[in-house]
Amino acid sequence: MVLVPRYVIDPRVALHLASSGTQVDAAHQLLAPALLRSQVLSALYAAVRRGGLTRAEADRQLDSVRGLRLRLLGDRVLQRVAWEVADELGWPDTLDAEYVALTRLQADALVTLDAALAGQAARLVPVAPLDALL
Repeated sequence: MVLVPRYVIDPRVALHLASSGTQVDAAHQLLAPALLRSQVLSALYAAVRRGGLTRAEADRQLDSVRGLRLRLLGDRVLQRVAWEVADELGWPDTLDAEYVALTRLQADALVTLDAALAGQAARLVPVAPLDALL
C-alpha cells in the first residue's frame, strides 16, 4: 500500500498556487477546512477593492483555486478540535485553528506562507514549506 502525502493548505497558499500557476505534485493530496472558500473569496474581493487586482484577474484566480485538487472538510470533529487548538494556543478565534486541527486529524503537515501561523502551529503539528507540494 502506497501512502499519499497529505498537506493542509491555507488561503495564502491556495492563492499563491492560483496566481503563480505552480503545479502541485500529483502524488500529493491537498486538504483544507471548508472555510477556505470564503477566505479566498474575501481576500480576492479586498484586493480588487484596494486596486491590487482587476475583477477579471480575481475571477481567474478564483477559478484557478476552484480547479485545485483540494478536499474541503468541516465536520463536528474538526470544529471540536479547532476549538481545543484555539484554546490551547490562546487564539482569539478558531479560524486558523481549523487549519491546525485538520492537520492534526488528517494530514502529514500544514503548509502556510504565514510565518506567525507557522511558528505557533509548529508547537502542535508538523509544518512544511511550500516546496513540499512540488
